[in-house]
Amino acid sequence: MIRFLLNAGIQLVTAVIALLVAGALVPGFRLEPAGFIVAAAVLTLSQAILGPFVFNVARKYASAILGGIGLVSALLSVWIASLFPGGIHLDGALAWAVSPLVIWVVTTLGGWILGYLILKRWWDRRGTPGEQAKA
Repeated sequence: MIRFLLNAGIQLVTAVIALLVAGALVPGFRLEPAGFIVAAAVLTLSQAILGPFVFNVARKYASAILGGIGLVSALLSVWIASLFPGGIHLDGALAWAVSPLVIWVVTTLGGWILGYLILKRWWDRRGTPGEQAKA
């Protein structure tokens, strides 16, 4: 359960960072402060739900695109997050094309890096059951 909560926290942090990076780098991608946290939460939740769903659909019907699962789920997640008022707004084809790519790269790299740093430390501190009983 603790590992699940750590993963959820890592995903939320990387979504926040990804939205900030996309807002800074992608023309036409605007963040509204009032709905920023809602947009980050929706992005995190939709990526968590859509990732396995898109993977199963692609595996069944289009196995050639399995490598792009994260990118497709990022695009769908950005679309879902943009439906909530006061969060993110995308103006133009460039924003729709580039922002999911930026968000996918940042969340993927951030998830690997933060996951390794945080979860490895947690796992190392946890130790084996025999060592905990001795302490």
